[in-house]
Amino acid sequence: MRRRFGVAERTTAAAEGDVVVLLIGMRINHFWAVYYWLPVLASMPRMLRELGRRPGSGLLSHVLLTASPRTYYVVQYWESKEKLYAYAHAPGTVHHRAWTFVNGKERAGRVRGHVGLWHEAYVVPQGNYEAIYADMPAFGLAAAHGQVPLEKRGRRAKDRFAYRPEGSARPEGAEKTAPSAVADGA
Repeated sequence: MRRRFGVAERTTAAAEGDVVVLLIGMRINHFWAVYYWLPVLASMPRMLRELGRRPGSGLLSHVLLTASPRTYYVVQYWESKEKLYAYAHAPGTVHHRAWTFVNGKERAGRVRGHVGLWHEAYVVPQGNYEAIYADMPAFGLAAAHGQVPLEKRGRRAKDRFAYRPEGSARPEGAEKTAPSAVADGA
């Protein structure tokens, strides 16, 4: 079970291997065009609930955010890009119905200008990410992969970037560090 309150120590994400991150969101261009943007806004929580009911879907964790009264987005952490693609293309899902709706409005010339949609997907190779959390419950990457005490991966960012699980290739001169169990469930 994830802790809801702060952890009184410095921790880091227990991620090993590549990390898959999807940023997806919308921007309300015309507030008065509720008929156009409200279905888009409502579809994301439905997708997240659907994914939550399907543990094998590959979604590890997510964070809902707002950048302004007009802009809403979700940071999602996925098990693999293949599972992300599988959900994106699966017929009969909330995502498929939402895109059918948006594409139908677009073909009819009735979406342009009212609501903006965007996404960015990243596959971050091992050794190209690091994280630190001070007095925080599992959040972001740590919520997706669990968290471990900072000392398990290194107190300095360069040490955490250099961390490799036992048995994987390590940069020359990097100290061998055993992987640890996930301290907080993911």
